[in-house]
Amino acid sequence: MSTLPDFEGLAVFAKVVEMRSFAGAAAELQLSKPTVSKAVSRLEAKLGTRLFNRTSRRLALTDAGRILAERAARLLADGEAAESETLAQSSTPRGVIRLAVPMSFGLRWVAPLLPEFLAAYPEVSIDLHLSDATIDIIGDGFDMALRIAIMSDSSLVARRLCPITRLVVGAPSYFKKHGKPTHPLHLSEHSCFGYAYQSTPDVWRFVNAKGEEAAVRPSGPLRTNNGDAVMPALLAGVSLALLPEFFVADALADGTLEAVLTDWTIPSGGLYIVTPPGGPRPARIEVLAEFLAKKLAPASWCSRKAAG
Repeated sequence: MSTLPDFEGLAVFAKVVEMRSFAGAAAELQLSKPTVSKAVSRLEAKLGTRLFNRTSRRLALTDAGRILAERAARLLADGEAAESETLAQSSTPRGVIRLAVPMSFGLRWVAPLLPEFLAAYPEVSIDLHLSDATIDIIGDGFDMALRIAIMSDSSLVARRLCPITRLVVGAPSYFKKHGKPTHPLHLSEHSCFGYAYQSTPDVWRFVNAKGEEAAVRPSGPLRTNNGDAVMPALLAGVSLALLPEFFVADALADGTLEAVLTDWTIPSGGLYIVTPPGGPRPARIEVLAEFLAKKLAPASWCSRKAAG
């Protein structure tokens, strides 16, 4: 069975040649002199030949040592260069970030932020993936994701930015024709749009300040996997919908939609920055995470909410 070359031994040998002494190499490498000597002896044993002729006063390369010295020096230089480049890459924000974001949230609240970020970090580029499906961050090769969820235990690293509130909303024309539900159970008498990616898409669960709970299985003429798809029919007064506040804040503010059952809440989780597990993250990931946290944690869409 083949074995890997003794890279450490080759690097130590190259440093001894460069410094022309074992003591000098030990000081340069911040190793003990016995450690340096053992590394060279190990390499000589593996190669089956002596690399140095050593006396108490003189150190000279053998013929085999001279042949090996040039290549060992190149190996050491390449290793030092690779390490320096990697350190520079990890400390200076540069490179591509593969970022996954829910589609509607990404279009409304993330995409408008990117020009500012890209201007601040010109050596960083972003590969933005928009989808309401829960992607496999590790399996699909993403560096980071924004996730709207009730996060369960996971090996992923998750940072909560803010809560996400969902509201039952409808157009004034719908309420004029069908009236407003005053209890969650009344929703069974109303037409309601469905959303395919909820954890329990066919059940809406509510709780009020008194701790009372209610669950309803709404039904309606349209079920989608994206909130934008229901907006034309929602604004036309066809049905009610359960949508995140960030999605409907503008429509609530201008009166084109109204919220009902606002004294009840729907467990909705929060907005999270999610990254793969592991050691220190590259600088490009750190700066984007901090930028998004600063911009999104205040949940500025809440200020646009109209009273329901």
